[in-house]
Amino acid sequence: MSKRDNILSLVDKHLDVETFRSQHWEGSFNDYLEKVIANPAVARNSFQRIYDMILHFGTERYTYQKRDYVHYKFFDDPFENGRDAVFGLDGALMRLVETFKSAAHGYGSDRRILLLHGPVGSSKSTIARLLKKGLEHYSTMDEGALYSFVWNIQDEHGQTEFCACPMHEEPLKLIPAKARGDVLAEINKDLLEDRQVRLEGDLDPFCRKMFDDLLVRYEGDWRKVLNHVTVRRLILSEQDRVGIGTFQPKDEKNQDSTELTGDINYRKIAQYGSDSDPRAFNFDGELNIANRGICEFIEVLKLDVAFLYDLLGASQEHTIKPKKFAQTDIDEVILGHTNEPEYKKLQSNDLMEAFRDRTIKIDVPYNCRLTDEVKIYEKDFGASKVRGLHIAPHTVEVAAMWAVLTRLEEPKKAGLTLLQKMKLYDGKSIPGFTEDSVKELREEHPREGMNGISPRYIQDKISNALVSEQAQLERCINPFMVMNELESGLDHHSLINDEETKKSYKELLSVVREEYEDTLKNEVQRAISADEDAIQRLCTNYIENVRAYTQHEKVRNKYTGKDEEPDERLMRSIEEKIDIPESRKDDFRQEIMNYIGALALDGKKFEYHTNARLQKALELKLFEDSRDTIKLKNVVSGVIDDETQAKIDVVKQRLIKFFGYNETSATDVLNYVASIFARGDAKQSD
Repeated sequence: MSKRDNILSLVDKHLDVETFRSQHWEGSFNDYLEKVIANPAVARNSFQRIYDMILHFGTERYTYQKRDYVHYKFFDDPFENGRDAVFGLDGALMRLVETFKSAAHGYGSDRRILLLHGPVGSSKSTIARLLKKGLEHYSTMDEGALYSFVWNIQDEHGQTEFCACPMHEEPLKLIPAKARGDVLAEINKDLLEDRQVRLEGDLDPFCRKMFDDLLVRYEGDWRKVLNHVTVRRLILSEQDRVGIGTFQPKDEKNQDSTELTGDINYRKIAQYGSDSDPRAFNFDGELNIANRGICEFIEVLKLDVAFLYDLLGASQEHTIKPKKFAQTDIDEVILGHTNEPEYKKLQSNDLMEAFRDRTIKIDVPYNCRLTDEVKIYEKDFGASKVRGLHIAPHTVEVAAMWAVLTRLEEPKKAGLTLLQKMKLYDGKSIPGFTEDSVKELREEHPREGMNGISPRYIQDKISNALVSEQAQLERCINPFMVMNELESGLDHHSLINDEETKKSYKELLSVVREEYEDTLKNEVQRAISADEDAIQRLCTNYIENVRAYTQHEKVRNKYTGKDEEPDERLMRSIEEKIDIPESRKDDFRQEIMNYIGALALDGKKFEYHTNARLQKALELKLFEDSRDTIKLKNVVSGVIDDETQAKIDVVKQRLIKFFGYNETSATDVLNYVASIFARGDAKQSD
């Protein structure tokens, strides 16, 4: 096969003729009626369709810190492999989906503007983009199929002209209003209430004109009118302006309401003789073309008041007013999003009371959970995205940690730091605090997450670090490079004018830097003490002495063969590493023996790594014993003998193997931690 044929076959592989035919189905009105009888869901309204679309992709229920959540997999972006996935906002997304559910049942929220409200960069636009993208995809699936129609009319030359319904109307609207109630009753007879077809409003002016003219021609014979109707499958598309509209504020001089509701087609006035003839009008405003789907209003509160008035009728009455035509019915979700300053302005404007009354505000805050914030940046700066550059461990994490800290309010509880509060929110355990404590912390500040540093700022600064001269030279970036970018950028941050805020944010960077240093020390300690055999020997020795101590027995010295008292100095040197006080040593030792006994009853063998506290104590003890033999502080001076260098190389390889460093970042970490210990030793000598 030639290369050309191979390329063409790759294209063929992605084109399914049967799927194409299904998506371009067309038939008579009677054929469509059969489809409705077999599957009434094809005639769903826009809110029902969006709600079903979200549920179609599945849910996961979970409990976190005594709160029940539903995770909707739709917001993981199954259409583009997570490109627009939303992380950590299950609470806000639950409120949004509950609103869609209420609207799908016709409980009133279908007559409201949905307003996503939150700080800049909190995923409002991403959520709107997902809904639009999801509708496009769902309409191509059998489960999401919907239909509209075209008119086929013969001109004076006997040629058939096809005129598509400009607003993609539901074909059932062709049923005369007088008969519609009985028809719907028959269709809905055996359906559950939430599955029933709800059909509201009349045809758009163009289709009403076509329908009335044909009805006159056939002297009221409705069935003959339907001979001029061809029903077609409708595939929603933002790009083709079918069922999905997007409206963005522009300069007041260059924008008028016809962009929402359509305008006169002056070229056709001569043909039809009047500018009030619907055939001489373009029903192509954003609210027209979004019929049957969704219309997104970007920064909706920046719109001129005249535009907001159009939205009042569109939401409450489901009607719009095109120029020179009567109220025209629409069926669409109106979704707007806005930032905090614009919303505060709306609240203070008494003239906008009607608009406020017709909106359902859904707060979309920043993440306050570190794990979810990290996912945002890993999506953009993962190994698959950043090639040729090594991102040292914790680089993304420290940036995310700082971002989350700026969004949290100082806890009122005595003895609890902001860093500890962040860890509690992230599911970590802090002695003295329970899940009830976390609930209280959240209730103290219900608006937490509505202020702070935007993910966009973090993304920009990580990008700066990636393209910096140092990164290009070393082919590597580390947390210190990113933290430097974060700090220097604050002086030029366009959204932070308050010097006090800048100062507090820089202080939080110091908190993050200290936490990162502790992490580094811990990793180097673990790398140094990662000798499994040595830890196992130390553990065996400790357990043997603890067993003898708790049983009031002696320990056989394997070198002298004599029975001796348990080695108190050894036991305390290990226990002190995890802050077990002298007064609590007996309790801790008994706790260890009880733990070993419980494992034995279950037929399990005790291993040092099955008890996290004991493992940490053993690693710290081994590190302390090994540190002097490795002479880590000599790394700073650069004077290292061959034996020490060999030991350091082993540690470096462990950092690479177990913690994800490369040669450069592992060397940097060892040098930095060595300097910390050197400073500590210098202080002690002083």
